[in-house]
Amino acid sequence: MTASCFVRRALMRGLFVCAAVAVAGGAVAQEAQWPTKPLRFVVPYPPGGPLDTMARMLAEKVRAPLGQPVVVENKPGAGGNIGADLAAKAHPDGYTLVMGAVATHAINPWLFANLPYDPIKDFAPVTLVASVPNVLVVNKEFAARNGIESLGDLIAYARKNPGKLNYGSGGNGSAGHLAGELLKARTKIDAVHIPYQGAAPAQLALLSGQSDFMFDNLAASAPLIRDDKVKVLAVTTLERSSIFPKVPTVDESGVKGFDLGTWFGVFTTGGTPDAVVQKLNRAYSQALQDPEVRARLLTMGSDAQPMSSQDFAEMVRKEKEKYKEVVKLSGASLN
Repeated sequence: MTASCFVRRALMRGLFVCAAVAVAGGAVAQEAQWPTKPLRFVVPYPPGGPLDTMARMLAEKVRAPLGQPVVVENKPGAGGNIGADLAAKAHPDGYTLVMGAVATHAINPWLFANLPYDPIKDFAPVTLVASVPNVLVVNKEFAARNGIESLGDLIAYARKNPGKLNYGSGGNGSAGHLAGELLKARTKIDAVHIPYQGAAPAQLALLSGQSDFMFDNLAASAPLIRDDKVKVLAVTTLERSSIFPKVPTVDESGVKGFDLGTWFGVFTTGGTPDAVVQKLNRAYSQALQDPEVRARLLTMGSDAQPMSSQDFAEMVRKEKEKYKEVVKLSGASLN
């Protein structure tokens, strides 16, 4: 090799190294300056619900630490799949967020035969927002008529009266349906499932006596419990609720290991740079400590529960595996 060739190759290698360093340096600078434009926060459920309300409150609270507005968009449909899929397929730059939940990331993968996204690979978990118990409530007149004061009493009634007990839910594959089927399997009782088009109609059916009991979200049932319109027997998480501390858990009531709560948290698109995910985690964790946010979560039966993105990712993986068994047990399937 001639000296001139050697020099030219050395110069070319140097140029390639410089270009690579420049690209890497530019990416680091971009991440340091991020965000430079408004963010999109997708809520995969209709306006007015608890997740929508919390998303809008958090959007206001993270505006200052992020230095950019966060625009909330409702994209309901297919049990949350439509909105979740939008975030899953967005550019992985952290500008698209979604308020994911136990349904979109743990239940739907086993409920829908053709889920349009992978709940693990297609998302970068940012932080858990809250875990909210579900609650077992019984029609008040039915409970008084049959002396039902506890979950044990309800189970005893079912065993003495096979085929007479029924329960309502917000639909096939809903959290209430899955909880009902798990209770039946664990206690060996018989109860007919009556699916309604949403939790609100299921509540009305319970109040009118069309159904005997239901597993409802604690936030939705709390006003009925406070107004003594339903009989509350148990909460479905392993820990008691902070707003109804005297109500025992299903586990405490004799059905050991029963643990089916509702949770929701912030996700962004899979493949988003970790530096961006961590900036989002800091902003949302800070927002969850705001007194107004904490007060709102307490009305839903939960404390603020921010966690690291790594811990949240591990929690989502465990929840997804747990619901594989529960959905299979229920026999529910949606296509």
